[in-house]
Amino acid sequence: MGVDLKDIVSRREISLDQLSGKIIAIDAYNTLYQFLSIIRQQDGTPLMDRQGRITSHLSGLFYRNANLMEKEIKLIYVFDGEPPSLKEMEIKRRTKVKEEALIKYEEALRRGALDEAKRYAQVTAQLKDYMVEDTTRLLDLMGIPWVQAPSEGEAQAAHIAAKGDVWAAASQDYDSLLFGAPRLVRNITITGKRKLPRKEVYIEVVPEVVELNQVLSELSITRELLVDIGILIGTDYNPGVKGIGPKTALKLVKEHGSLEKISSKIEEVGPDAKLDQIRSIFLKPTVTDAYQLKWKPPDTSGIIDFLCYERDFSEDRVRVALEKATAGIKEGKGKVTLESWLN
Repeated sequence: MGVDLKDIVSRREISLDQLSGKIIAIDAYNTLYQFLSIIRQQDGTPLMDRQGRITSHLSGLFYRNANLMEKEIKLIYVFDGEPPSLKEMEIKRRTKVKEEALIKYEEALRRGALDEAKRYAQVTAQLKDYMVEDTTRLLDLMGIPWVQAPSEGEAQAAHIAAKGDVWAAASQDYDSLLFGAPRLVRNITITGKRKLPRKEVYIEVVPEVVELNQVLSELSITRELLVDIGILIGTDYNPGVKGIGPKTALKLVKEHGSLEKISSKIEEVGPDAKLDQIRSIFLKPTVTDAYQLKWKPPDTSGIIDFLCYERDFSEDRVRVALEKATAGIKEGKGKVTLESWLN
């Protein structure tokens, strides 16, 4: 779900060219779910190899990474670990939503309503263990480092960004700001034309940058109050207060100073102990400094063997993408040379 802050958070568009030479930590699960949801056939079926293994996530990951590497953007991926106990209800809610969507998907297929079926199919995406294993294998072959977070991937990515080891954290959700990421990049993995749901209208999706200090300054609040706003709206760890959106939440915390002082709403949020737990997840998250950020040249033959011979990708398409991905590194184009890429 994530914290919905879009109505109060300022952001600016940025091109992929402007991100050239930057290092960005990507929330892996967030990105993989995007690919699993979006990359589907007309009837909603995900891409699969001859053995029935889903490959939508590998397709999105490989071709998008190749495109970003061509733009000389250095990536790391951060994977979720053990979720906080307070996330259990949200996980159950998501599971129920997927189960209900699967029933509606099958009904739509029986009626031959393919557009409707595809919409429901996108909601049913599930990330299996073998998909994560395939993902880390592909990242290793592409020479892209990845980090295993002890808990929330977004928290770990924000921590790496706050330390200055990367320029920004990347996710579609705004939770990275609550976790303390100095910069959040959105839409980096889904840039391009996208069809609006239930409409024959396409829009251009471009990357956006959100600066935490700018947000706090413009809203005249602290990060602690930003977390309180998130709690009022609803997070992955609490459902929020019915009827309160970002603008109302901002007004309330600025008027009263903290959630504890909003007596009319505090009972709906939960007891003080739970408030402190939620705040601690964002302000004192479980993270690690035990990671290494080391890039390598892509293993072309290894990628061909894996994607084409094991997962039935088109060898011609894969080779073209690899040529683009490695061109800048080999030629020392722009800001990135082979030496700088490896460091």
